[in-house]
Amino acid sequence: MPGPARLYWAVVFFIVAIVAGIFGFGGIANESAAIAKILAVIGIVLALVSFLFHRRRWSRN
Repeated sequence: MPGPARLYWAVVFFIVAIVAGIFGFGGIANESAAIAKILAVIGIVLALVSFLFHRRRWSRN
C-alpha cells in the first residue's frame, strides 16, 4: 500500500475513533446497545426462519 493511501486510512480511523469516543462518553452508547440487541435478535430469528424454510423446501424434493 503506498504511503499516501496508508496516511489516508490512518486519518479515517482516527476520526472514527474520536466520533466513537464522543458517542461513548455522551450517553448515546446505552441507546445504541439496546437497538443493537433488538436487531441482533431479529437477525437470529430471521436466520432461523430462513433455515427452516430452506430445509422444508429440500425435504419435499
